[in-house]
Amino acid sequence: MKSFYSQILVHIDPSAQTTGRLRLASALAHADGASVTGLYAATSAQSGLAYAPEAGPEVVRAQIELDELNAAQARAAFDAAQASAPTRASWAQVKDAPIVSAFVQQAFFADLLVMGQPDPGRNTPLHVPADFVESVVVASGKPALVIPYIGVTSNLEGSAVIAWKPTRETARAVAAALPLLQRAREVHVVSWDAQELAVGGERLGLAAFLKAHGIEASFHLQGKETADLGEMLLSRAFDFQAELLVMGCYGHSRAREWVLGGVSRTILNSMTLPVLMAH
Repeated sequence: MKSFYSQILVHIDPSAQTTGRLRLASALAHADGASVTGLYAATSAQSGLAYAPEAGPEVVRAQIELDELNAAQARAAFDAAQASAPTRASWAQVKDAPIVSAFVQQAFFADLLVMGQPDPGRNTPLHVPADFVESVVVASGKPALVIPYIGVTSNLEGSAVIAWKPTRETARAVAAALPLLQRAREVHVVSWDAQELAVGGERLGLAAFLKAHGIEASFHLQGKETADLGEMLLSRAFDFQAELLVMGCYGHSRAREWVLGGVSRTILNSMTLPVLMAH
């Protein structure tokens, strides 16, 4: 049973990484006959003025001009990427802050989000909040294909790795990744101490689920979880020369703040391959 994406939403910002996101989203959409929307969402340069009451009209005007310049440059990059794209994308733009809430509202109507890893070095302007990706994934409940900061050169049709854990988050990620897993040359499932509750009779399982969707997977039990599980997972993905990692996005609530779990944080900080995650 072939699975498809119908609507893909791509995050657009003033960074150079936007073009790579668009190209990959367009290639995926072309394979599925999906629609693509590029949504420009970037933190306003004026946001810092609330903490600088001494700023005069000239400063405010300069910040407004910077916002307009950033948006214009992003639109120019978007239009240039469309010139050779197999699937044309529609342009949309967030007009008001907070940008996370606006992006989440649009994400509700997409099958897949395509977003970018934040700059690990933080030596370029911070166009979006540092926790933008995980905030959108958690608040929208939608799966996100996160592209590493260094970019991606393939259409994700090589090796894929599923980081399996018997949880809601991982199950949702696997279901969302089916169109990509069906195109992958090979699929590997890695798990650490993934002990599942005993069920008698004709029990369901991941191998049968994947096979029902035309996916033959190899399973690799890694033993007990360790403190450096995030690094271990990236290492195993490298061993398999993976072009895609599928995993759940985990965290916990602390007071009124959502805190990213250790493995998810490590992956988002150190990833060198696209990661499809869901919460």
